[in-house]
Amino acid sequence: MAKALVTGAAGFIGYHLCSRLLDEGWEVVGFDALTDYYDVKLKQRRQQMLLQNSGFRAVNDRLEADGVLMDLLAAEKPDVVIHLAAQAGVRYSIDNPRSYVEANLIGTFNLLEAVRATPVKHLLMASTSSVFGANTAMPYAETDKADTQMSFYAATKKANEAMGHSYAHLYDIPTTMFRFFTVYGPWGRPDMALFKFTKAILEGKPIDVYNHGDMQRDFTYIDDLVQGIRLLMDAVPERPADPADIADNDSLSPVAPYRVINIGNSEPVQLLSFIEAIEGAVGQKADRNFMDMQPGDVPATWADGSLLRDLTGYAPKTSVADGVARFVAWYRDYYQV
Repeated sequence: MAKALVTGAAGFIGYHLCSRLLDEGWEVVGFDALTDYYDVKLKQRRQQMLLQNSGFRAVNDRLEADGVLMDLLAAEKPDVVIHLAAQAGVRYSIDNPRSYVEANLIGTFNLLEAVRATPVKHLLMASTSSVFGANTAMPYAETDKADTQMSFYAATKKANEAMGHSYAHLYDIPTTMFRFFTVYGPWGRPDMALFKFTKAILEGKPIDVYNHGDMQRDFTYIDDLVQGIRLLMDAVPERPADPADIADNDSLSPVAPYRVINIGNSEPVQLLSFIEAIEGAVGQKADRNFMDMQPGDVPATWADGSLLRDLTGYAPKTSVADGVARFVAWYRDYYQV
């Protein structure tokens, strides 16, 4: 039986990925700190559901705790590590940047050192579309230069990409970095727009619409994202024998078994259209409070999904209308509204 270590297992994406792996018969060790960045009860409930499967074991600790990951990998010897744990959020990184240093930089360093000491067949780590920063050429391709991050959160994720590359090169660790594009769906994070908008509309409160609604996002439904991750687990990068053989659209490193890859729907949606989809699913209109752009935010994201298709034959396909409806149905059921 194959074994996976998933960090951030009680998080939104981690919970769905662990569920998928358990359904396939994997043994899963789920690592999570259950921090209070958002409602801990939501994280605890996700973890409780995973623990109903005998193939799942929970380890509750912090990435940045000295020696914890080193000892865990040595004891468990997983085949694959999927590193999803991080301090997330563009806006929170303005108010509390130290938490990003501790979790995203020190925590990821600890994980890399643990994998160096206990090698795995494939290390997969989460990055973000936010690393594209001030780039304006779209869709965003993995081979585009990405050096103008607009938030400290994005800066720590770009640093994770560089850290991962150096370890892949020096220690021959096959490494895939995912750049996620605005993931949404049931069991989603309360700090994300879909959750906040749904909650406010149902409570009869106004929603804050930034940049006066002139924004677009490449919204990616959670099941599509998990399918992309699952397929990429089997697409293990190899150090190229000849860099000249790397395809033009392939972000494979010329010197390391390392690749960066987008997972996005590749169909950007206007923010106001997204709000209309929520209104349709909820069955009532939102009171819209139009505001200026927030610091650290970007007006648009759009994933070039050609590399994902070339590597796996897969392209995300869930429409925003369907995905939003599934989230609203979950929200009503979970909160009994």
